[in-house]
Order: sequence, then structure tokens, then C-alpha cells
Amino acid sequence: MPIQTRTYGTLAAAALWTLCAALPAQEISPELKQKIDETTQKVLKDTGVPSASIGIVKDGAIVYTTAFGKSRLDINADAMPEMAYAIGSISKQFTAACILLLQEEGKLKLDDPVAKWFPELTRAKDITLRNLLTHTSGYSDYAPQDYTIPEWTKPGDPLKLVQTWAGKPLDFEPGTKWQYSNTNFVLAGLIVEKASGMKFADFRRQRILEPLHMQHVLDLNTDQAQLRVAGYFRNALGPLRKATLEAPGWYFADGDLAMPVEDLLTWDISVMNQTLLKPESYRELTTSFKLKDGTDTHYGLGIAVGDRNGHHVVSHTGEVGGFVASNSVFPNEKIAIAVLTNQEASSAAGAIARGIAGALLPPGPNAAAGPETQVKTILAGLQQGKIDRSLFTGNANFYFNQEALDDFSSSLGPLGEVKSVVKQDESLRGGMTLRIFAVTFAGGKEVRLSTFTTTDGKLEQFLIIP
Repeated sequence: MPIQTRTYGTLAAAALWTLCAALPAQEISPELKQKIDETTQKVLKDTGVPSASIGIVKDGAIVYTTAFGKSRLDINADAMPEMAYAIGSISKQFTAACILLLQEEGKLKLDDPVAKWFPELTRAKDITLRNLLTHTSGYSDYAPQDYTIPEWTKPGDPLKLVQTWAGKPLDFEPGTKWQYSNTNFVLAGLIVEKASGMKFADFRRQRILEPLHMQHVLDLNTDQAQLRVAGYFRNALGPLRKATLEAPGWYFADGDLAMPVEDLLTWDISVMNQTLLKPESYRELTTSFKLKDGTDTHYGLGIAVGDRNGHHVVSHTGEVGGFVASNSVFPNEKIAIAVLTNQEASSAAGAIARGIAGALLPPGPNAAAGPETQVKTILAGLQQGKIDRSLFTGNANFYFNQEALDDFSSSLGPLGEVKSVVKQDESLRGGMTLRIFAVTFAGGKEVRLSTFTTTDGKLEQFLIIP
């Protein structure tokens, strides 16, 4: 059962938490509440993640927040929805908003070159602020690891970090590829300082957090001691162990915020209602960037842009030492779902968010069969040695020769019906979408499956991973 729950049923209650809400909040039904609670409890049980703090916006106002599990294991402390959790890279959209505010004031432009502020950096004349915020600069990521490396346990210097990592040769020509890089947003934060004449954290607080009445937000560079929630990790399938949160100076402007779920939902409502920025700035924020060859990156300015089961969604996940978060906004339906958890390298936040979205949002009119449905159909055919070759590229059809079809049939057929297909990860690679699925058969056998999908929707890869 949830440790503590708030259900908002009136405008006054909603306004206490979100002054930006334009519509009265509505209570969620007991059936929906039960579905959300059951989904969350099952995911936490299956993954072993210590806790989850969950919030839902419906009709443009907060209608439900709740927390499950333990915020700290050492003192057996219950998780509560008013507790701040680190949100990791969800912080990036706040940094993008800072840049957009400065553009509105005429102090910079998205298409200004980095050289305007840091001429000494690699290819600074050829890389724009827009490239930084869309992860198309070519600068290497200083923090790709899903665990805390030794360097991050000591205080960091954002300027030194940028000079080191953005002083290296580029990974690719600017604007030609999409590659996630925290370095981009550290540099963007430093540019905010130069353009505004203020410390980045002060500018963000005065121009974003305070106007939106986000009063309980913590800056992990200065406020770590105020965290009441501990982060955890596992070695393989071992016991939960206390994680090490990165030292101050790391994740500057790219992942440095922590907040209660209500504050994150307050931000989401401001995005829905466009209350902080000008309309053209919100268009910039949520418009997917296209590479020079026309490929859609499905990423705006610090935020992912896409379609989920027929519904337009802007979203992001985040991870820092001991924490993983998921945040999704469905602007057309005035719905938002935020899930904050306290175990690093875990899929729990995303799984809970997907389960809640499925309960809140029926398939939209433009919904197509999701990748899970397609995977299940293809596997059922392969168990019988059959394949619909129109779904695959020439390379994949070459792979699926008669020998491969026989091997798939003989090894997968005896496992019984495909009972479940769960997407565990999705990323871009080589201009294609890489997805990893967990597949469970009726006989109990579970395997992992990797797919590559090209921009025209065909499968370049469909491989079982033992």
C-alpha cells in the first residue's frame, strides 16, 4: 500500500500546489487509483527498487500524488510524496528554458555560435546553442556511465570540465548526428552565466522556479545535505547498497535538480499552459530537431518529442547516483505523469510511467501497433518457421535464411506461446532506433531481444540474446 497519498478534488486544493492550473482538478476514480497502485507495487516488487514517488496531472491540474516503499533503508523510513528526489537529466529542460528566456530578452540567439562566449573550444565557430540543446554538437559526453566513477566523488569544476571535454576532437560533424552528451548542457549553463551576468543557479531560481512557485526544489551542488531520500544501487542481482551521489560541481545545468513530485508537476502544467515563456519559445522547446540529411531526432531542446500509443508526448528521463526519474507530458490531453525512484540503473520509473499512461490514456485515433505488438507477432511466426519479409530490410532478410528460420523454429517453438513482451530500453544508434525487449514464454523461459528499426519503419535487426 502507498505510505502517503494526496488526492486533489477541488480548485483550491490544486491551486495550493500549482498556481498555474487553469482548470478545476477532478478526482481520479477508485478503479483508476487501484490500477495505479497495483501497477506500482508490482513493478517495485519485481525490480526490488526501494521506493517510488508518483504524481498525476489530469485536466491541467494535479489530481493525485502518492509514495510507496522506503526512502531510507538504514532507518526504515517511509517514502512520502513531499520528499525531494533527484531528477537527473529532466533538469535539462529547465536549462533550455533559461536559454529561451535570454533569447526573448535579446541577449542571445539559439543559432549563435559557441565561439561568441568560448572561442577556444573545438569548432566553436561551427557549433550553435541549438546544437548544444539538441545533442547534435559532436562534443563527447563526459558522463555516459550508469555508476559513480572515482572522479565524480571529488568536487568538480564546470569550466574545467567543458574545457577538457569540449576541447577534444568532435565525435561527428555538427548537425549530422544525434548523440546524447551531458557536456552540451554544462556548456549551456556556463553560457547562461555569461549572457545574463548572473550565476546559473540564481538565474534559474529567479526566472523559473520562483515565478512558478516551485518552492521545494533543491540544487544538488549546494543542497545535498537537505535530501531526506537515500539513493541505492545493486551489484548484479546482489543486495541493495547505498549509492554515492556525485560531488558538487558535477551535473552542473545538466542534472543538478532534486524536487518533490508536486513541484515537477507544477513545471509540467506550466509547459501545458505556456505560462512562463512566449508561445514561440515553447514551439522551439518542443519541436523535434532534424539533422542535415533530414533525419528526425525526436528530440527538441532538452526534451524528447514523440508519439505514445497515438498521443503526442514530450518527455524525459533522468539518472544520477542512486536515483532514476521519468516525466511525461501529454499536452493535448492536459495529462502529465511523473515517477521518481531511488535506485540507479533501474527500469522501474519507466515501467511505472508506462503502466499509468496505459490506464489513463486509451489508444489514440492515430495509434499504430506498438513495437511490443509487432515483436510478439513476428516471434509467433518465427516459432513456426515463418516470416513476413515485407517488415524487414534487405540485410535482415539475408540474415533470415532457411537455416536461421529453422533454428528459430526449433529453439523457440517448444517454449510455448509468447506471454509478454516488455520494452526495456530505446536509443538511437547508427541513424536507427535500437530497442531492447524482455520476452517471456508460456513455459517460463525469458530471453532478451534486440531490434534496429530504420527511419522508414523496417527492421534491420531482430536478434535473440540468450
